[in-house]
Amino acid sequence: MNSTDSTSAALERNPLRALDDPATATFDAHRDLLFSLVYNMLGTVADTEDVLQDTWLSWASVSRGDIVNPRAYLVRIAVNRALRSLRESQARREKYVGTWLPEPVVTEGQTEDSALRGESVSLAMMVVLETLSPLERAVFVLREAFGYDYIEIATILDRTGDAVRQLAHRARKRVQGRRPRYRFESKVVRDATERFMDAALGADVGTLMEILAPDVQLWSDGGGKLRTALRVIVGRDKFVRLAAATGPRLPAGLTHQYLEVNGAPAVLLSGQNRPWGVVALELRPSDGRVQTIYNVINPDKLDSIILPTQPDGP
Repeated sequence: MNSTDSTSAALERNPLRALDDPATATFDAHRDLLFSLVYNMLGTVADTEDVLQDTWLSWASVSRGDIVNPRAYLVRIAVNRALRSLRESQARREKYVGTWLPEPVVTEGQTEDSALRGESVSLAMMVVLETLSPLERAVFVLREAFGYDYIEIATILDRTGDAVRQLAHRARKRVQGRRPRYRFESKVVRDATERFMDAALGADVGTLMEILAPDVQLWSDGGGKLRTALRVIVGRDKFVRLAAATGPRLPAGLTHQYLEVNGAPAVLLSGQNRPWGVVALELRPSDGRVQTIYNVINPDKLDSIILPTQPDGP
């Protein structure tokens, strides 16, 4: 489900949403931006939709005659509600079963200037953003992903410009310390992903040993709903043994197709006409070997994905 479909689904639950009036038109004109901002902060579609619903209700009930800049007003409402939601969700994640990963969003077919494309919302970047405080994350997203200046951010968050600069500096330093600055072209990542999946599904141990970095990491999110590793698996040998043990337990008739997820190449696994998992890779800058594998199989995080009509292959 793309951002437009996601926000529309949430807003349609609100009876005020059906009104064909200037308030609705203004909100609709900015809802993709709002979805992208909030999703960058929260990492889940359901929480993002809830924030957008609250934002719409606030916008629909306020007197808009004195609002000079509706976009700025809506962004301020959405970001601050997202901050509140993020603080609440971080408390819930402390009790999460296993490793928590963001909810994948299919960005295949979106325009190049879509705010949901690119590294700002990649699964790898989302994992790094989880290490920031809520305020640091808000500042980083607004500044680095959406290009807001410090004064604008200070107004949105009701902070001083100096405080925002300090938050931005801390956030940038932490992100740069955990994220490689080099980015591979999409085709390189796509080719590596296809080769990895062919080897993994075909139990080709030789190829896996060749393409995986010795210290490869496997992050798996089953949310306690499906059996998977509860901690990050580190090491090529451990991954190969785990893949050999879990391969026979994969659902019968599982298919896979390559598409863009969170602005980067990924694999969508499906079975019985429903999504079963999303796999995304991060490559090591020095040699292009697979450094990190992100595997989302929690069914609750796949509900918003609509299966493409034509699978690439078995």
